[in-house]
Amino acid sequence: MKPHELLPPPGSNRRSRRVGRGIGGKGGKTAGRGMKGQKARGTVPATFEGGQMPLHMRIPKLKGFTNPFRVEYQAVNLDTLDRTGLDSITPADLHTRGLIGKGALVKVLGGGEVSRAITVHAHGFSKSAEAAITAAGGTVEVLPLPWGDRRPPAKGNQFTNR
Repeated sequence: MKPHELLPPPGSNRRSRRVGRGIGGKGGKTAGRGMKGQKARGTVPATFEGGQMPLHMRIPKLKGFTNPFRVEYQAVNLDTLDRTGLDSITPADLHTRGLIGKGALVKVLGGGEVSRAITVHAHGFSKSAEAAITAAGGTVEVLPLPWGDRRPPAKGNQFTNR
């Protein structure tokens, strides 16, 4: 047996009905499309909804969700604070040394060690950082957030909040 001799079993592949070939028999004249109307004429996509906004355009395309009220801190570790050589550290001092951006919220994390007593003013502290600073004889001062006790202002626009 050769590949060109292979055939499907009889009855499995039926020829498609040839419609629109005259008035004799079924499928003549209107060819099963009825009388008039849009579907009797040209080709209409299967997804066409009669001018209504189609389903594939109605559903949102972007996955996930971006919280517009997210609070972002810039992290500073303890060893970085120890290397500054200052006794009292504020976000303005860290900005002048290029460690944080302008107007950034600062959170002190517990990476590294503190070898001396320092006073740290920041917007947030991890528990390990707070424990290490107070164990070294220093003090911790939490600065208020710039928007007060309410939620932060929204970032982005209506399209980023998906």
